[in-house]
Parts: sequence; C-alpha cells; structure tokens
Amino acid sequence: MAKGVKPRIKVPKQASAGDMITIKTLISHKMETGLRKDSDGNKIPRSIINRFTCDFNGENVVDVGLDPAISVNPYFQFNAIVPESGEFKFTWYDDDGSVYEKAKKITVT
Repeated sequence: MAKGVKPRIKVPKQASAGDMITIKTLISHKMETGLRKDSDGNKIPRSIINRFTCDFNGENVVDVGLDPAISVNPYFQFNAIVPESGEFKFTWYDDDGSVYEKAKKITVT
C-alpha cells in the first residue's frame, strides 16, 4: 500500500429529485512506475492507480480504466443525476493490490 494516499471528494449535501449534480474527486497518490530506484539502489515497486469507480446506492455511475501514463494525484469531475437520497461510493484500485474507498451521502428534497 502506498503511503500518504488520501481521497478527497466534493458532493453536494442536498439536491432536488432529478437534479444533475457535479462531483469532484482527487486522490493524493505518488504513482510509482516501478522504474525508479531508492537511495540504496533498490527498485521502488510499481504503484499506480489503474481503475476508478463510483456507485450510487449500489448502481454503477462511473467506471474508468486508467493507463500507466496517468498523472500524479488523479482528479476526476463528472455529473450525475440523483433520483433519490443515497450514498455515493468511490473506489480507487492500485496496481499493488491496494483498494482505497470513500463514501459521501446526499439528501434529495
């Protein structure tokens, strides 16, 4: 597991039924390629976010496959329509097998 990984998410706390909302996510991640060496000359293991998903109440909203050329601290912004109150679940998958998750609730009025 990479050190210092921190997911950040912005989801509105409230919306009206059927509203389109904007969701912003950023995950702090160094993205090691596996080609660099540490100060002792040992290869630093590869650790790259290779997939990002977002689900709303168990239904998939976004599923993105990422290539090794993805930047450090990947940022995603997308829109979603919210038909009801619920929870967005965000998941980032790392090449090293680590999975980072965070959830945010939204209330529909």
